[in-house]
Amino acid sequence: MKEFNKNADENKRLNPRMISGLKDFACTLPALVFLGIFTYYPIMELFRISFTNWNLLNDTYEYVGFKNWIWLFNGSGTKHLLNSLKVTFLYSLGELSITIIGGMIFALIFNRMTKGFSTMRAIVFVPKYVAMSSAAVIYLWILNTDSGILNYILSLFGVGPVDWLGDRDTALLSVLLLTGWRAVGYGMMVYLSAMLGISQDYYEAAALDGANKVQIFFKITLPMLSPTTLFLFVTTFISSMKVFQSVDILTKGGPYRSTEVFVYKIYQYAMVDFRMDRASVIAIFFFILLLIVTALTMKISSGNVTYDS
Repeated sequence: MKEFNKNADENKRLNPRMISGLKDFACTLPALVFLGIFTYYPIMELFRISFTNWNLLNDTYEYVGFKNWIWLFNGSGTKHLLNSLKVTFLYSLGELSITIIGGMIFALIFNRMTKGFSTMRAIVFVPKYVAMSSAAVIYLWILNTDSGILNYILSLFGVGPVDWLGDRDTALLSVLLLTGWRAVGYGMMVYLSAMLGISQDYYEAAALDGANKVQIFFKITLPMLSPTTLFLFVTTFISSMKVFQSVDILTKGGPYRSTEVFVYKIYQYAMVDFRMDRASVIAIFFFILLLIVTALTMKISSGNVTYDS
């Protein structure tokens, strides 16, 4: 009898905890339902479609097994896949360089808490708030071969007109000009915020030891900014791999596929060729690629990032 009463008391103590846990779960349930419907279910559907021959021009489709995957890795799709990979990684490398290196340089230049420097920081950062579609339309005029302001400026120095968007050697660079104009201010502001969090004790101690500005930067500032650099690298890499709007407006993947980035290739297969099966295969490959590269980046950089401020 005493043992029965003891178990009953334990159950009474557990019930409030269980009820509290159920309440907590109920609070997260709407978010879980939202994620299930709009994130995980579409991903599962994407996998299912990749095993079909779904063409939007046809009313029906059939399951064809791994035919689309064979087409991607051992068929006519391989050439376009490799080209899109090359273009996308070149673009990502350019955007990473602009955001990280350019952002750090501007942060070092404007790291002064004065009214004048605050105005200049605002001027550099404002392009981030300009919609990509609007900025791309403006750049269509700036980079125009016949009436663009950039070619007009070059003509003052005796340089002939450059077909910025029509030449395969300059098309990707032209897209990066637009990207850099919008991205460098974001990198600058992130680095400025991180610099303000570094304790001045480190700089005072280095000054007492006779360190110059270059030594202080490489021995104190740069290591202390490593978490910020990692954050910018991962977020910028993911966003740069998903570039679409600027390419769609400026070059539409041309000329000669020189700006045909990965997401634009998916768009072409899905909305131009109406091949949802092939688009889904490339999208899944792209998703897995981003996961692998991001995980490797976090793994490799984990031992080289200093979180001591």
